[in-house]
Amino acid sequence: MLELKNIVKIYPTGSEDVTALKGVDLRFRNNEFVSVLGPSGCGKTTMLNIIGGLDGYTSGDLVINGRSTKEYKDRDWDNYRNHSIGFVFQSYNLIPHQTVLANVELALTLSGVSKKERRRRAAEALALVGLGDQLKKKPAEMSGGQMQRVAIARAIVNDPDIVLADEPTGALDTETGIQVMEILKEISKNRLVIMVTHNPELAEKYSTSIVRMLDGKITDDSLPVTDEEMSVALAEISQKDATLPRKKVKKPSMSFFTAFSLSLRNLITKKGRTILTSFAGSIGIIGIALIYAVSNGTTSFINSVQEETLSSYPLMIEAQTIDLTSLLTTFTGKADSVSEHENDAVYQKAMLYKLMNALGQLETQENDLKAFKKFIEEERAKKDSKLAKSLSGVQYGYNFNLLVYTENIDGEIMFSDVNSLTSELMVEYYSRSTGGQTPKMSTSTSSYSSFMSSSSTSLMREIVPGDDGKTINRVTENQYDVIAGRWPKEYNELVLFLDENNEISDMTLYALGLKSSDEVKELVIAAAEHRTVEYVPKSWSYDEILALDLRTVLPADCYTYNELTGTYTDLRESSEGLKFLYDNALQLKVVGIAKPNADAVSASSNGGVGYTYKLTEYVVEQTKKSASVVAQQNDTKTDVFSGLPFRDDGSMTDEQKSEAFREYVAGLNTAEKAEVFVKISSIPPEESIAAFVEETLNSLSREQIEAMVSSSMAAQLGMSEDTIKEYLAAMSDENLKKLVADAAAKQFTENYENMVKENLKNMTEEELAAMLDASMSMYVDADLANYYDNVIKFSGSTYEQNMKKLCVVDLDNPSTINLYAVSFPDKDVIEEVIAEYNKNVEDFEEIKYTDYVGIIMSSVTTIINAITYVLIGFVSVSLVVSSIMIGVITLISVQERTKEIGILRAIGASKRNVSTMFNAETVIVGFASGLLGVAVTYLICLPLNLILHVLTGINTLSAFLPPVTALILIAISVFLTLIAGIIPSRSAAKKDPVVALRTE
Repeated sequence: MLELKNIVKIYPTGSEDVTALKGVDLRFRNNEFVSVLGPSGCGKTTMLNIIGGLDGYTSGDLVINGRSTKEYKDRDWDNYRNHSIGFVFQSYNLIPHQTVLANVELALTLSGVSKKERRRRAAEALALVGLGDQLKKKPAEMSGGQMQRVAIARAIVNDPDIVLADEPTGALDTETGIQVMEILKEISKNRLVIMVTHNPELAEKYSTSIVRMLDGKITDDSLPVTDEEMSVALAEISQKDATLPRKKVKKPSMSFFTAFSLSLRNLITKKGRTILTSFAGSIGIIGIALIYAVSNGTTSFINSVQEETLSSYPLMIEAQTIDLTSLLTTFTGKADSVSEHENDAVYQKAMLYKLMNALGQLETQENDLKAFKKFIEEERAKKDSKLAKSLSGVQYGYNFNLLVYTENIDGEIMFSDVNSLTSELMVEYYSRSTGGQTPKMSTSTSSYSSFMSSSSTSLMREIVPGDDGKTINRVTENQYDVIAGRWPKEYNELVLFLDENNEISDMTLYALGLKSSDEVKELVIAAAEHRTVEYVPKSWSYDEILALDLRTVLPADCYTYNELTGTYTDLRESSEGLKFLYDNALQLKVVGIAKPNADAVSASSNGGVGYTYKLTEYVVEQTKKSASVVAQQNDTKTDVFSGLPFRDDGSMTDEQKSEAFREYVAGLNTAEKAEVFVKISSIPPEESIAAFVEETLNSLSREQIEAMVSSSMAAQLGMSEDTIKEYLAAMSDENLKKLVADAAAKQFTENYENMVKENLKNMTEEELAAMLDASMSMYVDADLANYYDNVIKFSGSTYEQNMKKLCVVDLDNPSTINLYAVSFPDKDVIEEVIAEYNKNVEDFEEIKYTDYVGIIMSSVTTIINAITYVLIGFVSVSLVVSSIMIGVITLISVQERTKEIGILRAIGASKRNVSTMFNAETVIVGFASGLLGVAVTYLICLPLNLILHVLTGINTLSAFLPPVTALILIAISVFLTLIAGIIPSRSAAKKDPVVALRTE
């Protein structure tokens, strides 16, 4: 039962309120056809909208099956319209972009009916109104009567309790109107049909009850519902509720897929506009994508430049280092002034003062590279290590050079070292230019020699290892193209580096044995004689280069044991020995020829021969097995090259020296003992020397001293006695006596030594040796310590120096560590890791270094960051523009689809459903805009890259949008449209359904 109790509806207007309904009281039966008649403006449609839940009443009450609606909320009214009400409008109010079947299905969709079931029920409803064969047509393809029948089918498809028809025949011809009325009459047999009409004839013919209205009031009801009927109906409802379980009715809701479908079909019907809208929305995305593409290409190029640049400027850490930061700052003139003054005169800048102070503060610092190498390897083994991610390579250096020899085209075995060969040529040049003499170098020749030395590079150089520490570093592989052969893989394989023009310096060719000595010397002679030599271009095939015979000799293997002397001698001192070394040396194979590729920025163009870390390992391990190395390690006190003991390093006490001297004497033969006894006996006692000096000084006056010294200096220096006398006369007594004392001590020592030798000359070696043995027991430790220092012949080298000479190194203890950073920011990360390392070790174990590259290139990172910030600023502007555009587009769509909003609300769609529908549209537009923007960007990048290549001449500088970034931009586009569509979608949800339905 439906009952209106004193319903009042007041519409507020600008000037005064308009009362549309003035206390309407009306009851309706469950099954009847009620027609509401009255003139226009009497309140008929307003009452119909209130009954249908489209409009609210100001006061009174609408009672539905005995339940008041005063406490109804929006969701209750939505549920009521969806399940209990079916609307039939005069203007049909069909959604034009949906098919007939879809229009009818819509109410069922909101009810949560399955797809299969709702299609069946919608088809049955259309068949009931005579349109069972018109399911796939669009409303625009149908006549007015057909569209009205579709509206009726939509009204009854959800089996509502009440069907509300507002002038259903107003826009139809008479015949079609009768057909519609027949359908409504048939429907009224099992439900309540309330029809508003101006046609009393139709009302009289088809209605079971007629209600007349005037000025917002009910003036007549042809068949009013009595109190008794009302009581019976309410009793039946109560009994039904008591006996039957209450069926939970699902509240209407529109799924996102349904909202998406509605919006997509609406957009498809307006293809041209949708494309233009998407393109307008994509402008911002295109701007962002292009900026990012160029930024990405620029960043990639900068990263490659950084990586390649830093491959030439690693962070070098040495076993012994000096922090030159303050010195470099002073030297480059960046030091601040040390005084304040007015700019009214010429003032001194304290450059020399600061430079000397900086030099005075320099200290050699020790670095424990063994421990630090272990730390580096541990960090590189970790997957999440900051250090490992920041490094493009690590190179360990050791204190040895490869000795590489080759046999040149003249058949001569030559040392393949550019620097040593350059020095030989300069000696030849000096000799030729001075007629075979060796004059002092002039400033010009000295400068030229220094230039040649600095401009030359060693022939052999170790290639930066890869991540595994042995293979070729990826930066090197990216910088160079292998034009013949391949990269080295084994320890004895080499690669020859050319410049970008496939050229290599003539000095390198000379070192490789490809140019004869005569040809090179001819150039030197011509230079010395100030003649020019015509340049004749030459070339060598790749096969000739790959056939080069280079051999390396271990430094330790250069020395062989001499059984006659009991020492190790250098085989390189004779041509036969050098030939023997060359024939037994390790053969090195040139397996590849490489040149900087066209995109390389900082690849070295000096040329040279590269070898891998495997060769370093091989040389180090084989050196440890050499006979000379083993011999020196077995006897750490004796020099294997001279056979002499190593001199004390200052750590021995007198007792230790005394014991060492006794051991030394015990190991001598008779002749050696005799020689030692003579030396010991020839050393005058210190007190005797002092007594002689004192006696000499006391016996001479100043005039006698000056005369004696004058004659002596004149004989030695060839100067006149007058000049010397003037010099001595100006000298103080103390300095003059010191001069005489030194001369007297020297003279006494020589006389004493001659006297002893004269006294002992008639004694045999056996007698002298016996006297040494006999006197050894009489000497005290101080005497023997003195004899240890002055009698024993010591080696001019030390054990450590010999080990360096033999190139014995420990792979775990490098002399230098070169850390190659991926980029300048990564170099900062490496420095941070070193700082963290220093915090966890003792002060004496801290790693210290000088960041030369950081001092010189400190502004590079700042420039890169500045470029990035500028690009981000452009992106931000594009994002704002894009958001505003999408918001405007969505608002226009809301205005266009206002009537659709009213239709959806009439069939039970909630405000949230309406909002979801427009959110779905913004998602579609955003996706289309993003997709179109990305696609256009990819197309624009093609000509853009050509322009960049032509303008910059850099083939590696290319704008490129990564696929992942493209997907992210599409997602951003969708997200932005959702954000931009929030206000328009909420505006749509808040629209009054009654007002929305009236929109054309």
